[in-house]
Amino acid sequence: MSNTLFTPIQLGAIELKNRVVMAPMTRCRALGNTPNAMIAEHYRRRADAGLIVTEGASPSPNGLGYARVPGIYSPEQVEGWRQVAEAVHGAGGRMFVQLMHSGRVGHATNLPEGAKLVAPSALPAPGEMWTDGAGMQPNATPEAMSEAQILATVEEYAHAARCAVEAGLDGVELHGANGYLIDQFLNTASNRRDDRWGGSIENRIRFAVAVAKGCVAAIGADKVGMRISPFGVFNGMTPDPEMVAMYEALVAELSALGLVYIHVVDHSSMGAPPLDPAVTAMIRDRFKGRYILSGGYDAVRANADLDAGKGDLVAFGRPFIANADLVVKLQSGAELAQADPSTFYAPGKEGYLD
Repeated sequence: MSNTLFTPIQLGAIELKNRVVMAPMTRCRALGNTPNAMIAEHYRRRADAGLIVTEGASPSPNGLGYARVPGIYSPEQVEGWRQVAEAVHGAGGRMFVQLMHSGRVGHATNLPEGAKLVAPSALPAPGEMWTDGAGMQPNATPEAMSEAQILATVEEYAHAARCAVEAGLDGVELHGANGYLIDQFLNTASNRRDDRWGGSIENRIRFAVAVAKGCVAAIGADKVGMRISPFGVFNGMTPDPEMVAMYEALVAELSALGLVYIHVVDHSSMGAPPLDPAVTAMIRDRFKGRYILSGGYDAVRANADLDAGKGDLVAFGRPFIANADLVVKLQSGAELAQADPSTFYAPGKEGYLD
């Protein structure tokens, strides 16, 4: 079997010891929306990965739509993330924090005082949201963002990127996938605006590009990646006839900015529609930075796709939950432990540190 997955690779200014990426996974352990010692230990145990991308951390109080998710905008949160970064670096790992503003996906009960649910348009996400105080509740109708709110949110992302570097993290991944705020601007199911932030392809990609530009200006392009989910249907997203052209335009802009990587979501292994190989090939061709593959990989398939030039790194998600030593097991072919879904989003150590 090829060994490409376990060979070093350069990512901007840093060298990764292998091409295994720990994918971002919301785990709801950040009490008070601040990273803690338990979270630091969780990531430290997985520092064998070439790159860890953290769970989504909101750049704004308005983006904390889920219960017990971290932010990265306050001094207390910076200190919490510093604890995480030091633990991972001490174990020889590298780490990007994912900046995830949940937008319309959330409930006011989960937001801190003074925050509000905002989105491109006043359209609620389908489905329900867990709240610690009242259990499952329907996703609430968000407030449509004003021009001033949009520009302020772009600056919140840039501030969060600066906070990440201040905390000692290696960079940021902008969550432009899975129906969260950046994706909500891209997708016509959630963006019904008739101003310069909606309608045409140029207008719908404007927010994603503005956020990327702001973060690049704040910390440098070699520390900024973006995750995208073409044709994704999570959180009420729906494909439209212009979707391929839109992603062509977006990827061209991100490549021109010099983003260090693009991380393409493929949830077909979990029952979502499969990605068209022509679309992924287009992204691979148009984007000049590193390309992170994802989607139910094992070591054999990962090595085959890396050797075929389909990507540069491969993200693994759920296997990391119950296998802190996943890299060793992938390399040796050892059997993987199976995770318990009942512990995925619970607040304690069970299923997280054991």
